Amino acid sequence: MDGGRRGRGRRQAIEKELKKLREEREELDGRIRLLESQLEVRPEGVDGAAAGEGVVYGSCDGSVACRRRRGNGFAPDGGLPADMIYRYSRHLLLPDFGVEGQRKLSQSSILVVGAGGLGSPVALYLAACGVGCLGIVDGDDVELNNLHRQIIHKEAYVGQPKVKSAADACREINSSIKVVDHHHTLKPRNALEIVRKYDIVVDATDNLPTRYMISDCCVLLNKPLVSGAALGLEGQLTVYHHNGSPCYRCLFPSPPPVAACQRCSDSGVLGVVPGVIGCLQALEAIKVATAVGEPLCGRMLLFDALSARIRIVKLRGSLPDCTICGENSVFTEQDFQKFDYENFTQSPMSDKTAPSVNLLPENARITSRDYKRLVDNGEPHLLLDVRPMHHFQIASISPSMNIPLSMLEEKLPTLKTSLKETGAASASGKEPALVVLCRRGNDSQRAVQLLRENGFASAKDIIGGLQAWGQDVDPDFPVY
Repeated sequence: MDGGRRGRGRRQAIEKELKKLREEREELDGRIRLLESQLEVRPEGVDGAAAGEGVVYGSCDGSVACRRRRGNGFAPDGGLPADMIYRYSRHLLLPDFGVEGQRKLSQSSILVVGAGGLGSPVALYLAACGVGCLGIVDGDDVELNNLHRQIIHKEAYVGQPKVKSAADACREINSSIKVVDHHHTLKPRNALEIVRKYDIVVDATDNLPTRYMISDCCVLLNKPLVSGAALGLEGQLTVYHHNGSPCYRCLFPSPPPVAACQRCSDSGVLGVVPGVIGCLQALEAIKVATAVGEPLCGRMLLFDALSARIRIVKLRGSLPDCTICGENSVFTEQDFQKFDYENFTQSPMSDKTAPSVNLLPENARITSRDYKRLVDNGEPHLLLDVRPMHHFQIASISPSMNIPLSMLEEKLPTLKTSLKETGAASASGKEPALVVLCRRGNDSQRAVQLLRENGFASAKDIIGGLQAWGQDVDPDFPVY
C-alpha cells in the first residue's frame, strides 16, 4: 500500500512539474514573438491601400488558382510567406504541427513509386498539403479498369502515361510546389539515381520483386520507406528503415511462395481500400518529413474493410545478420544494380510480362480460332470452364459448363455424365471433344493434366483462354 501511494505521489509531482514547465515555455514563446515583431521593418513602398490589398496577380491569368494573399507585408525571419500562411492556415492552427511542421514539409522531397490505387491518394494529399518537391515514378499508361480506384486519373487520360496524368493533377491542386514525373518503370539500373534525389520514399507498388528492390535501395541510400499494400478487402502499411525499424528483408529474408502473392489484376480489389491505405501512407510520410507524431516504425497497421477494423501489430526488430541492413552486410550499390529481383522472387515486376505456364504437349492444346472453327462446323463437344464461379458470372462463352479447378477432381463423375449426354444428343454419332477454358490459359492446362491422368485422354485446352478469345475471335467479348 505504501509503495502504491509513493508511486502515485511521484507521478503527481512529475505532472505538476511538467505543467509548470509548459507554462514557462508558453510565456517564453510569447516574449520571443513580441521581440521578433519589434525587430521587423515595414518593407519599402508598402503602406496605405497597397498594404491592404487582399490579392495580387502575378504572371498568371488571374484565375482563382493563381491568386495569392498579400497579407500586411510583414513576416518574421525564416517565417512563411503570406500566401503559404493563407493556403495552409488550417495546418498552422494545429498546435502539434503549426508553422514549424509546415516549414519542414515545404523543405522536404518525397518520391512516390507507383501512380496507381495507392499512389493516387498519396500524391494528391502530399501535393495539397505542401510538400516541397514531389516525385512520381511509373512506367504504365492509364487504362479504363484503373479508374475505379486510381482517382488521380480521368477518362480523358486513358492511354496516356500515368505519371503525366498524376503530375498534371497534382499541379492543378497546388501550383506552388515542384512536381517531377519520372516516366520509367523503376529498375535496379535506374533506382539509385532516382531515389538518391529524395528524402523519403513511398512504396505504392503491387508486386513482390519491386518491394524487395525499393527496400534494398532505401537501405543503401539510408532513406526512410513508407510501404503500403492493398488487395481484395484488406490493406496494410508500415515504415521501414527509420528510427531503428527493420527493412523489408528483415521480415522476409526469403520470398514467400508465388501462390501467396496475388495481385489485384488476379484477385480484385474494392476501390476504396487502396484509397484508405494510400491516405494513411501520405500521413506517415508527412509525419516522417516533419518529425511530428509517432510514425509506424516497428509496427504494422492492418485494415479489414468488411469489418471496418484496424489493428496494429508489433514487428520484430532489425535482424543483426540481415544481408542488406545488418551490421556486417557487404551488399553494395554495384551488387544492387546487378541483382535479379524477378529471379529472386520467381515473379515478374509487371503483370503484363507475366509468363504463361507451359505444362502440356502441343497436341493437347488448340487455339481460340481452332475452337471457333470447331463450333462453326457443328462438331460435338463439351466446353468446360474451370474459372471460379464468380469469374464465370462476369462473362462466359455459351454454352459452357462451369466446374472450378479447385473442385474438378471431386466433380469428375458429373463431368463424365455430361460428356455422355452430349454424345447422345449428337446426330453425328461422333464421340464429343472435351475442351477446357480459363481466363488466361494457365489453369486450363492444369485441368487438362488432371483430366488426362483420370481417363479423359482427349481433353484439350484453349491457348490463352478468354483473353485470346476476346483478342483473336470476338473483339466485343468483355475482357476483365
